[in-house]
Amino acid sequence: MKRLILALSISAALFSAIIYNSNTIKSSFQEIVSEYYQPSATRSQDIKLPTTHLLSTLPNSSPTAPSQHMNAVKSTMSKALSHAKITPHRSGARGHSDHGWLNTYHSFSFANWFNPNFTHFGSLRVLNEDRVKANSGFPTHPHRDFEIFSYIISGELTHRDSMLKKGAEGAQSDKFYRMHRGDVQFTTGGTGIAHSEQNEHNKDTVHFLQIWAIPWKRGLTPRYHTRHFDDEKKRQGFVPILSPLKGGVDATHQQEQAAEATIDGTIPIHADFVMSAAIIPPQGKFEWVVGANATENPKRKVYIHLPMTKGGKAKIRLDGRDEVYNEGDGAFIDDVRAGDKLSVESVGEVEAEVVLLDTA
Repeated sequence: MKRLILALSISAALFSAIIYNSNTIKSSFQEIVSEYYQPSATRSQDIKLPTTHLLSTLPNSSPTAPSQHMNAVKSTMSKALSHAKITPHRSGARGHSDHGWLNTYHSFSFANWFNPNFTHFGSLRVLNEDRVKANSGFPTHPHRDFEIFSYIISGELTHRDSMLKKGAEGAQSDKFYRMHRGDVQFTTGGTGIAHSEQNEHNKDTVHFLQIWAIPWKRGLTPRYHTRHFDDEKKRQGFVPILSPLKGGVDATHQQEQAAEATIDGTIPIHADFVMSAAIIPPQGKFEWVVGANATENPKRKVYIHLPMTKGGKAKIRLDGRDEVYNEGDGAFIDDVRAGDKLSVESVGEVEAEVVLLDTA
């Protein structure tokens, strides 16, 4: 009889231990998932949980429990920026004007089109997607107190400073440049500057983005920069194009003259601002580190634009979310911080050219 009582006691103790340990395992797993998959700008992106092993130790309340847990974890993992607010800016919501020689779309209020919802985003003030027909363009016009840059998608666009006479410009320079795909022409308007942008090609339309940013102070010395950014590098990942001038808002005269950007190989801009571009293959995914380790303010905003380049066949998704962005669409990404990682995935039939504007 004593042996029977002893055996029953041992069995009861073992059963209690099994129940306790199962609940402990479940609780521990939930704590680990909560710790490593919660939104955090500072957590390591290289930490990998052995989720298959952990899930195999969970008690199955039903035959589908493991897959349900895995789907929940997978959904959380795909959204590295679950703390961020991402708002689509659809192509159809842009301003649009067709002047015959110029067909233009405005992502932000511009010229005769005004929408109080789209006036600026951080220091980003203008993003126009323009097509200019052959033998036409923008005649000499002034700029003042804006950072202005043209990103050439296709065709040819000639930039010429107002002080240069057509036909007597000499070799190509920052004051005179015939731009083609991959070229970026940059102007610091500062105290005042005037130039023209003309499509002097005999037959081809030029397609380009014209973007304006608000500088960190007024009255800067006017200046031009022109640089080429290779497509093949853009097919390997995001290529920085603009980054803040070294010295920042308090840059010395020598730093202004040297015109060195925070990121090597980029054009310096007088703003807490980085521009980048990528060409993502179908089903490919590239990652952008917010702030690019080059900006001042840790609180960031990112604007994504998908130019109309592939007849509607290019499409992207952001941060693993369900929303699909089509050509001409943009996205406002708010509540992000320097160091956060934003994924951009190409989900269309063809490669997607993506322009990214990272601002304070």
